[in-house]
Amino acid sequence: MRRASQATRAPPERARLKRPAAVKRADARLVWIPGGRFRMGSDVHYPEEAPARLVEIDGFWIEDRPVTNRAFAIFVAATGWVTSAEIATDPRDYPGAAPDMLAPASLVFTPTAGPVNLAQSLAWWRYAPGADWRHPLGPGSHLEGLEDHPVIHVAWRDVAPYADWAGLDLPTEAEWERACRGGLEGAEYAWGAGLTPGGRHMANVWQGRFPWENLALDGWMRTSPVASYPANGFDLYDMIGNVWEWTKDWWSDRPAARDCCAPHSPAGAAEAGSLDARDPHGRVPRKVLKGGSHLCAPSYCRRYRPAARHAHPIDTSTSHIGFRCVRRPA
Repeated sequence: MRRASQATRAPPERARLKRPAAVKRADARLVWIPGGRFRMGSDVHYPEEAPARLVEIDGFWIEDRPVTNRAFAIFVAATGWVTSAEIATDPRDYPGAAPDMLAPASLVFTPTAGPVNLAQSLAWWRYAPGADWRHPLGPGSHLEGLEDHPVIHVAWRDVAPYADWAGLDLPTEAEWERACRGGLEGAEYAWGAGLTPGGRHMANVWQGRFPWENLALDGWMRTSPVASYPANGFDLYDMIGNVWEWTKDWWSDRPAARDCCAPHSPAGAAEAGSLDARDPHGRVPRKVLKGGSHLCAPSYCRRYRPAARHAHPIDTSTSHIGFRCVRRPA
């Protein structure tokens, strides 16, 4: 959607970020996820989730909640990092683009006035100059009261340096899904069966007719404070809903099936295989997002499930994407 020019990037590059001796997040802890085999994917929902297949991974630690605004602010204060949304796009990347489309900006969800064609996602996404992690809705908005909400408006080029600075990494898609399932083999949701078992809201997702009627029956119109909903079987919060989460795997439309064995620590496609030839804005590599967000609804984007996945270009930030980090044994 937009590309931050590396030539105009003001902050220090990733290799020059000064890593602290230890990073302690008062709002998060690392939880051990045991290795082993599990069934990844689904054959009964969106085609990109299929085939359901056995995979095997090693054990690892994962943060028990997404990175918050509070935690990201510590990183920015320590390193001087400037996010992609805060940097003007190089006009050489988009010849002929209007000047206002090159300004520092990010995508902000904006409800429509009424029903729209759900195939036209640009109806509810606003390209908002001045929107960034500090100003989640654009100029005039702020983080007061949102310190414990997940950080948003972070592109891949922002989350990877954060993880590196913290001495951590981003999860693979398989690691993320293993953690999300919480030890429940084959369950539809991270908590078992039913989106709202017994009428209880288990995650921050959309209630009402998307994208114009948000009933907010769960109490939140947009993001919610992390850990507002019950943890899954591995004591992890917000694995479903609230914000999509970046993984380190390059996107592939359909994972390869293997009937003979469970592949060990499977990785995504090669970077070249993640490109979307239909993208009119250029061939930008895409990573896998997992977990769904507060915009997922029964009437649209039923991706509030462990098996669900979504492709996203590495140069684009939005108001519904965040991340969490992992650590693997040496």
